[in-house]
Amino acid sequence: MLRNFMLCSLFVAFSLPVAAHNGPDPVARWIFDSKHLEDKTLKAHIGPDATVTGSSRFANDEFGQSMVFRRRTRCVVAADYQDISDQLPEEAFTVATWVAIDRSGDWGGIVGTIEDNGDVERGWLLGMRGRHFAFALASQGADDGDGRLTYLTGKSRWEPGRLYHVCGVYDGSTMKLFVNGKLEGTSDEQKGPLLYPSSGEFLLGAYKDANEHYTLEGRLREVRVYDAAAKDEWVRQDFEREHKLTAMAAAVQDVNRSFAIEPYLQFGTQTSMTIMWKTAKPSTSTVLFGEDDQLNEQISSDELRIVHQVTLQGLKPETQYFYLAQSTAEDGSDLESRVSTFTTAVRPTTPFAFAVFGDTQGNPKVSGKLARMAWEQRPSFLVHVGDLVDTGTRDTDWTEQFFPGMRPLISRTAFYPVLGNHERNARNYFDYMALPAPEYHYSFVYGNTRFFMVDSNRNIGPESEQYKWLEKALQQSTDTWKIVCHHHPPYSSDENDYGDLWKVNRSARGDLRARKLVKLYDAHGVDIVWNGHIHSYERTWPLKDGQAVGRHGTMYMITGGGGGGLETPGPFRPWFQHTVRRGHHYCMVHVNGGQLDIKAYDLDGFLFDVLSLTKDTSPPK
Repeated sequence: MLRNFMLCSLFVAFSLPVAAHNGPDPVARWIFDSKHLEDKTLKAHIGPDATVTGSSRFANDEFGQSMVFRRRTRCVVAADYQDISDQLPEEAFTVATWVAIDRSGDWGGIVGTIEDNGDVERGWLLGMRGRHFAFALASQGADDGDGRLTYLTGKSRWEPGRLYHVCGVYDGSTMKLFVNGKLEGTSDEQKGPLLYPSSGEFLLGAYKDANEHYTLEGRLREVRVYDAAAKDEWVRQDFEREHKLTAMAAAVQDVNRSFAIEPYLQFGTQTSMTIMWKTAKPSTSTVLFGEDDQLNEQISSDELRIVHQVTLQGLKPETQYFYLAQSTAEDGSDLESRVSTFTTAVRPTTPFAFAVFGDTQGNPKVSGKLARMAWEQRPSFLVHVGDLVDTGTRDTDWTEQFFPGMRPLISRTAFYPVLGNHERNARNYFDYMALPAPEYHYSFVYGNTRFFMVDSNRNIGPESEQYKWLEKALQQSTDTWKIVCHHHPPYSSDENDYGDLWKVNRSARGDLRARKLVKLYDAHGVDIVWNGHIHSYERTWPLKDGQAVGRHGTMYMITGGGGGGLETPGPFRPWFQHTVRRGHHYCMVHVNGGQLDIKAYDLDGFLFDVLSLTKDTSPPK
């Protein structure tokens, strides 16, 4: 027990003479203010120190400070409670706290060590059950001491953001729960010494056992533990000493409510990933990450920004990581995202899959459904062939339509876009993307495949910067598969974009500017050219030298059914067309060495087109 730490003089701090109190002295006491925090260590006023994980921020009020706890914030007094077992109460004890809760799920923890795994129930905890405070413990005398927790739940409902005095008492035969000095629950089910877990953390601000983890979202001002049972009158007096805290206006901390854009992923490689998000006001940037949900690594910047960009470096290839983003504004308001995951890029010999979207425009209802369907197939990344939004210069098209709609996918997989005409070359596009310079064209490699991303809204003729860049990049590529993406299609059977085929029989059958790039594709063995712009699905035969061939040609695919208003093919089939379909859709592409499979799905999940490309990847003899 913590008897070595007993100091009667501590009760001077409670503003009453020592002789006046009728209760125990604390064997552990933690005061949650900035004076007690040194780096990541919360120095105990008495008892063992605690290590702070996650963010540490303090809220000021007229009577002092309290520490703000978020989804990933907790104070670890002992990673294994057995390290301090000789300092913990063994029989009768009291635990008291001043706490404010911003929001809670079904369960939550304030202080304790607990094990509630199936038939094994041990330890003790002061915490919450929904909108009520709770006190739980297991003893050696109850039910033959095989482990059974009794939960006392308070009667009153806590108000978000308001401070409460919460106290649990056990005298060896009776449990009691007090809220603001009033008795709200009692039980005689437990008897005898406390039954502690076989192992487990002793935590402040969390409930955690082998398969559950519920953290406090709110504020802690003080926690005290005693190795004796307090009398009812002492609990009342303990509350009355600082009862003015309950009269303060509720101060709900802003949690997860003001991300202008929630975190999403950009330009992942085998060893890096970029996380981006947007806040409503200038704030700091922090990303917590790791190979499990403990998120033991962190990158932070104190620079105040609205659009946040944090790149994680030195990652392992083909490895799943967990991450969350945090931001704190100058006024102290903070945000913390949900925990999400990503996987780094694969090695050249590893199979992978990716999704292809186009023309999501201003239709988050459709794009959101397609994003959820695509995520269910777990693509490694997403390629977007342009017209992400309806009007690129209108910021709400990004913050209220594109990003919310695509979140189910892009919070877990990086996406690689090209500019469409609806982006209007707007600053928003370049602010919200983190791509290699100059961003309007770039290339990336994933596995054994290289992607060449081109802006077909700019000059792409033989004398242009992009043409020369693309020609050189294609010449240098030795990758198994070569895929080019740009918004405008060199070949299309659409009814009226390139000539109204319901009035005349003449049509350019595609974008003539984009067709200037076809010679490069023929010369350098490009396998697939992916486009959008036309709001339908279409793929050609393999083409070379202006003719449809059986193999060794380039296949052109339009995947423009991500949400924009649908378009219709013309009244007769052109020579290059293999398959055409009107409807919202997306594609999944699966690559394994010399095999590349493409599957196209409509809005109902119906698989409407399948093809497989193969090539010999064996080394020359």
